[in-house]
Amino acid sequence: MKTLRDASVGETVKVVKLHGEGAVKRRIMDMGITKGVEVYVRKLAPLGDPVEVNVRNYELSLRKADAEMIEVE
Repeated sequence: MKTLRDASVGETVKVVKLHGEGAVKRRIMDMGITKGVEVYVRKLAPLGDPVEVNVRNYELSLRKADAEMIEVE
């Protein structure tokens, strides 16, 4: 299983599934990350936290813990 955290800078990936429960999953979905959407990985901080991505024509920063809950292909 590949997660958004595993994606390389400059790579465009497609969301397959969201893991997590309750409020955490709802917050990720509210940010526009849903099944089937394409996510472009723009930057990665030196220690890997946060990850900056483009999703639905806007920029978004995600913590490592949140990026690990997003399964991609």
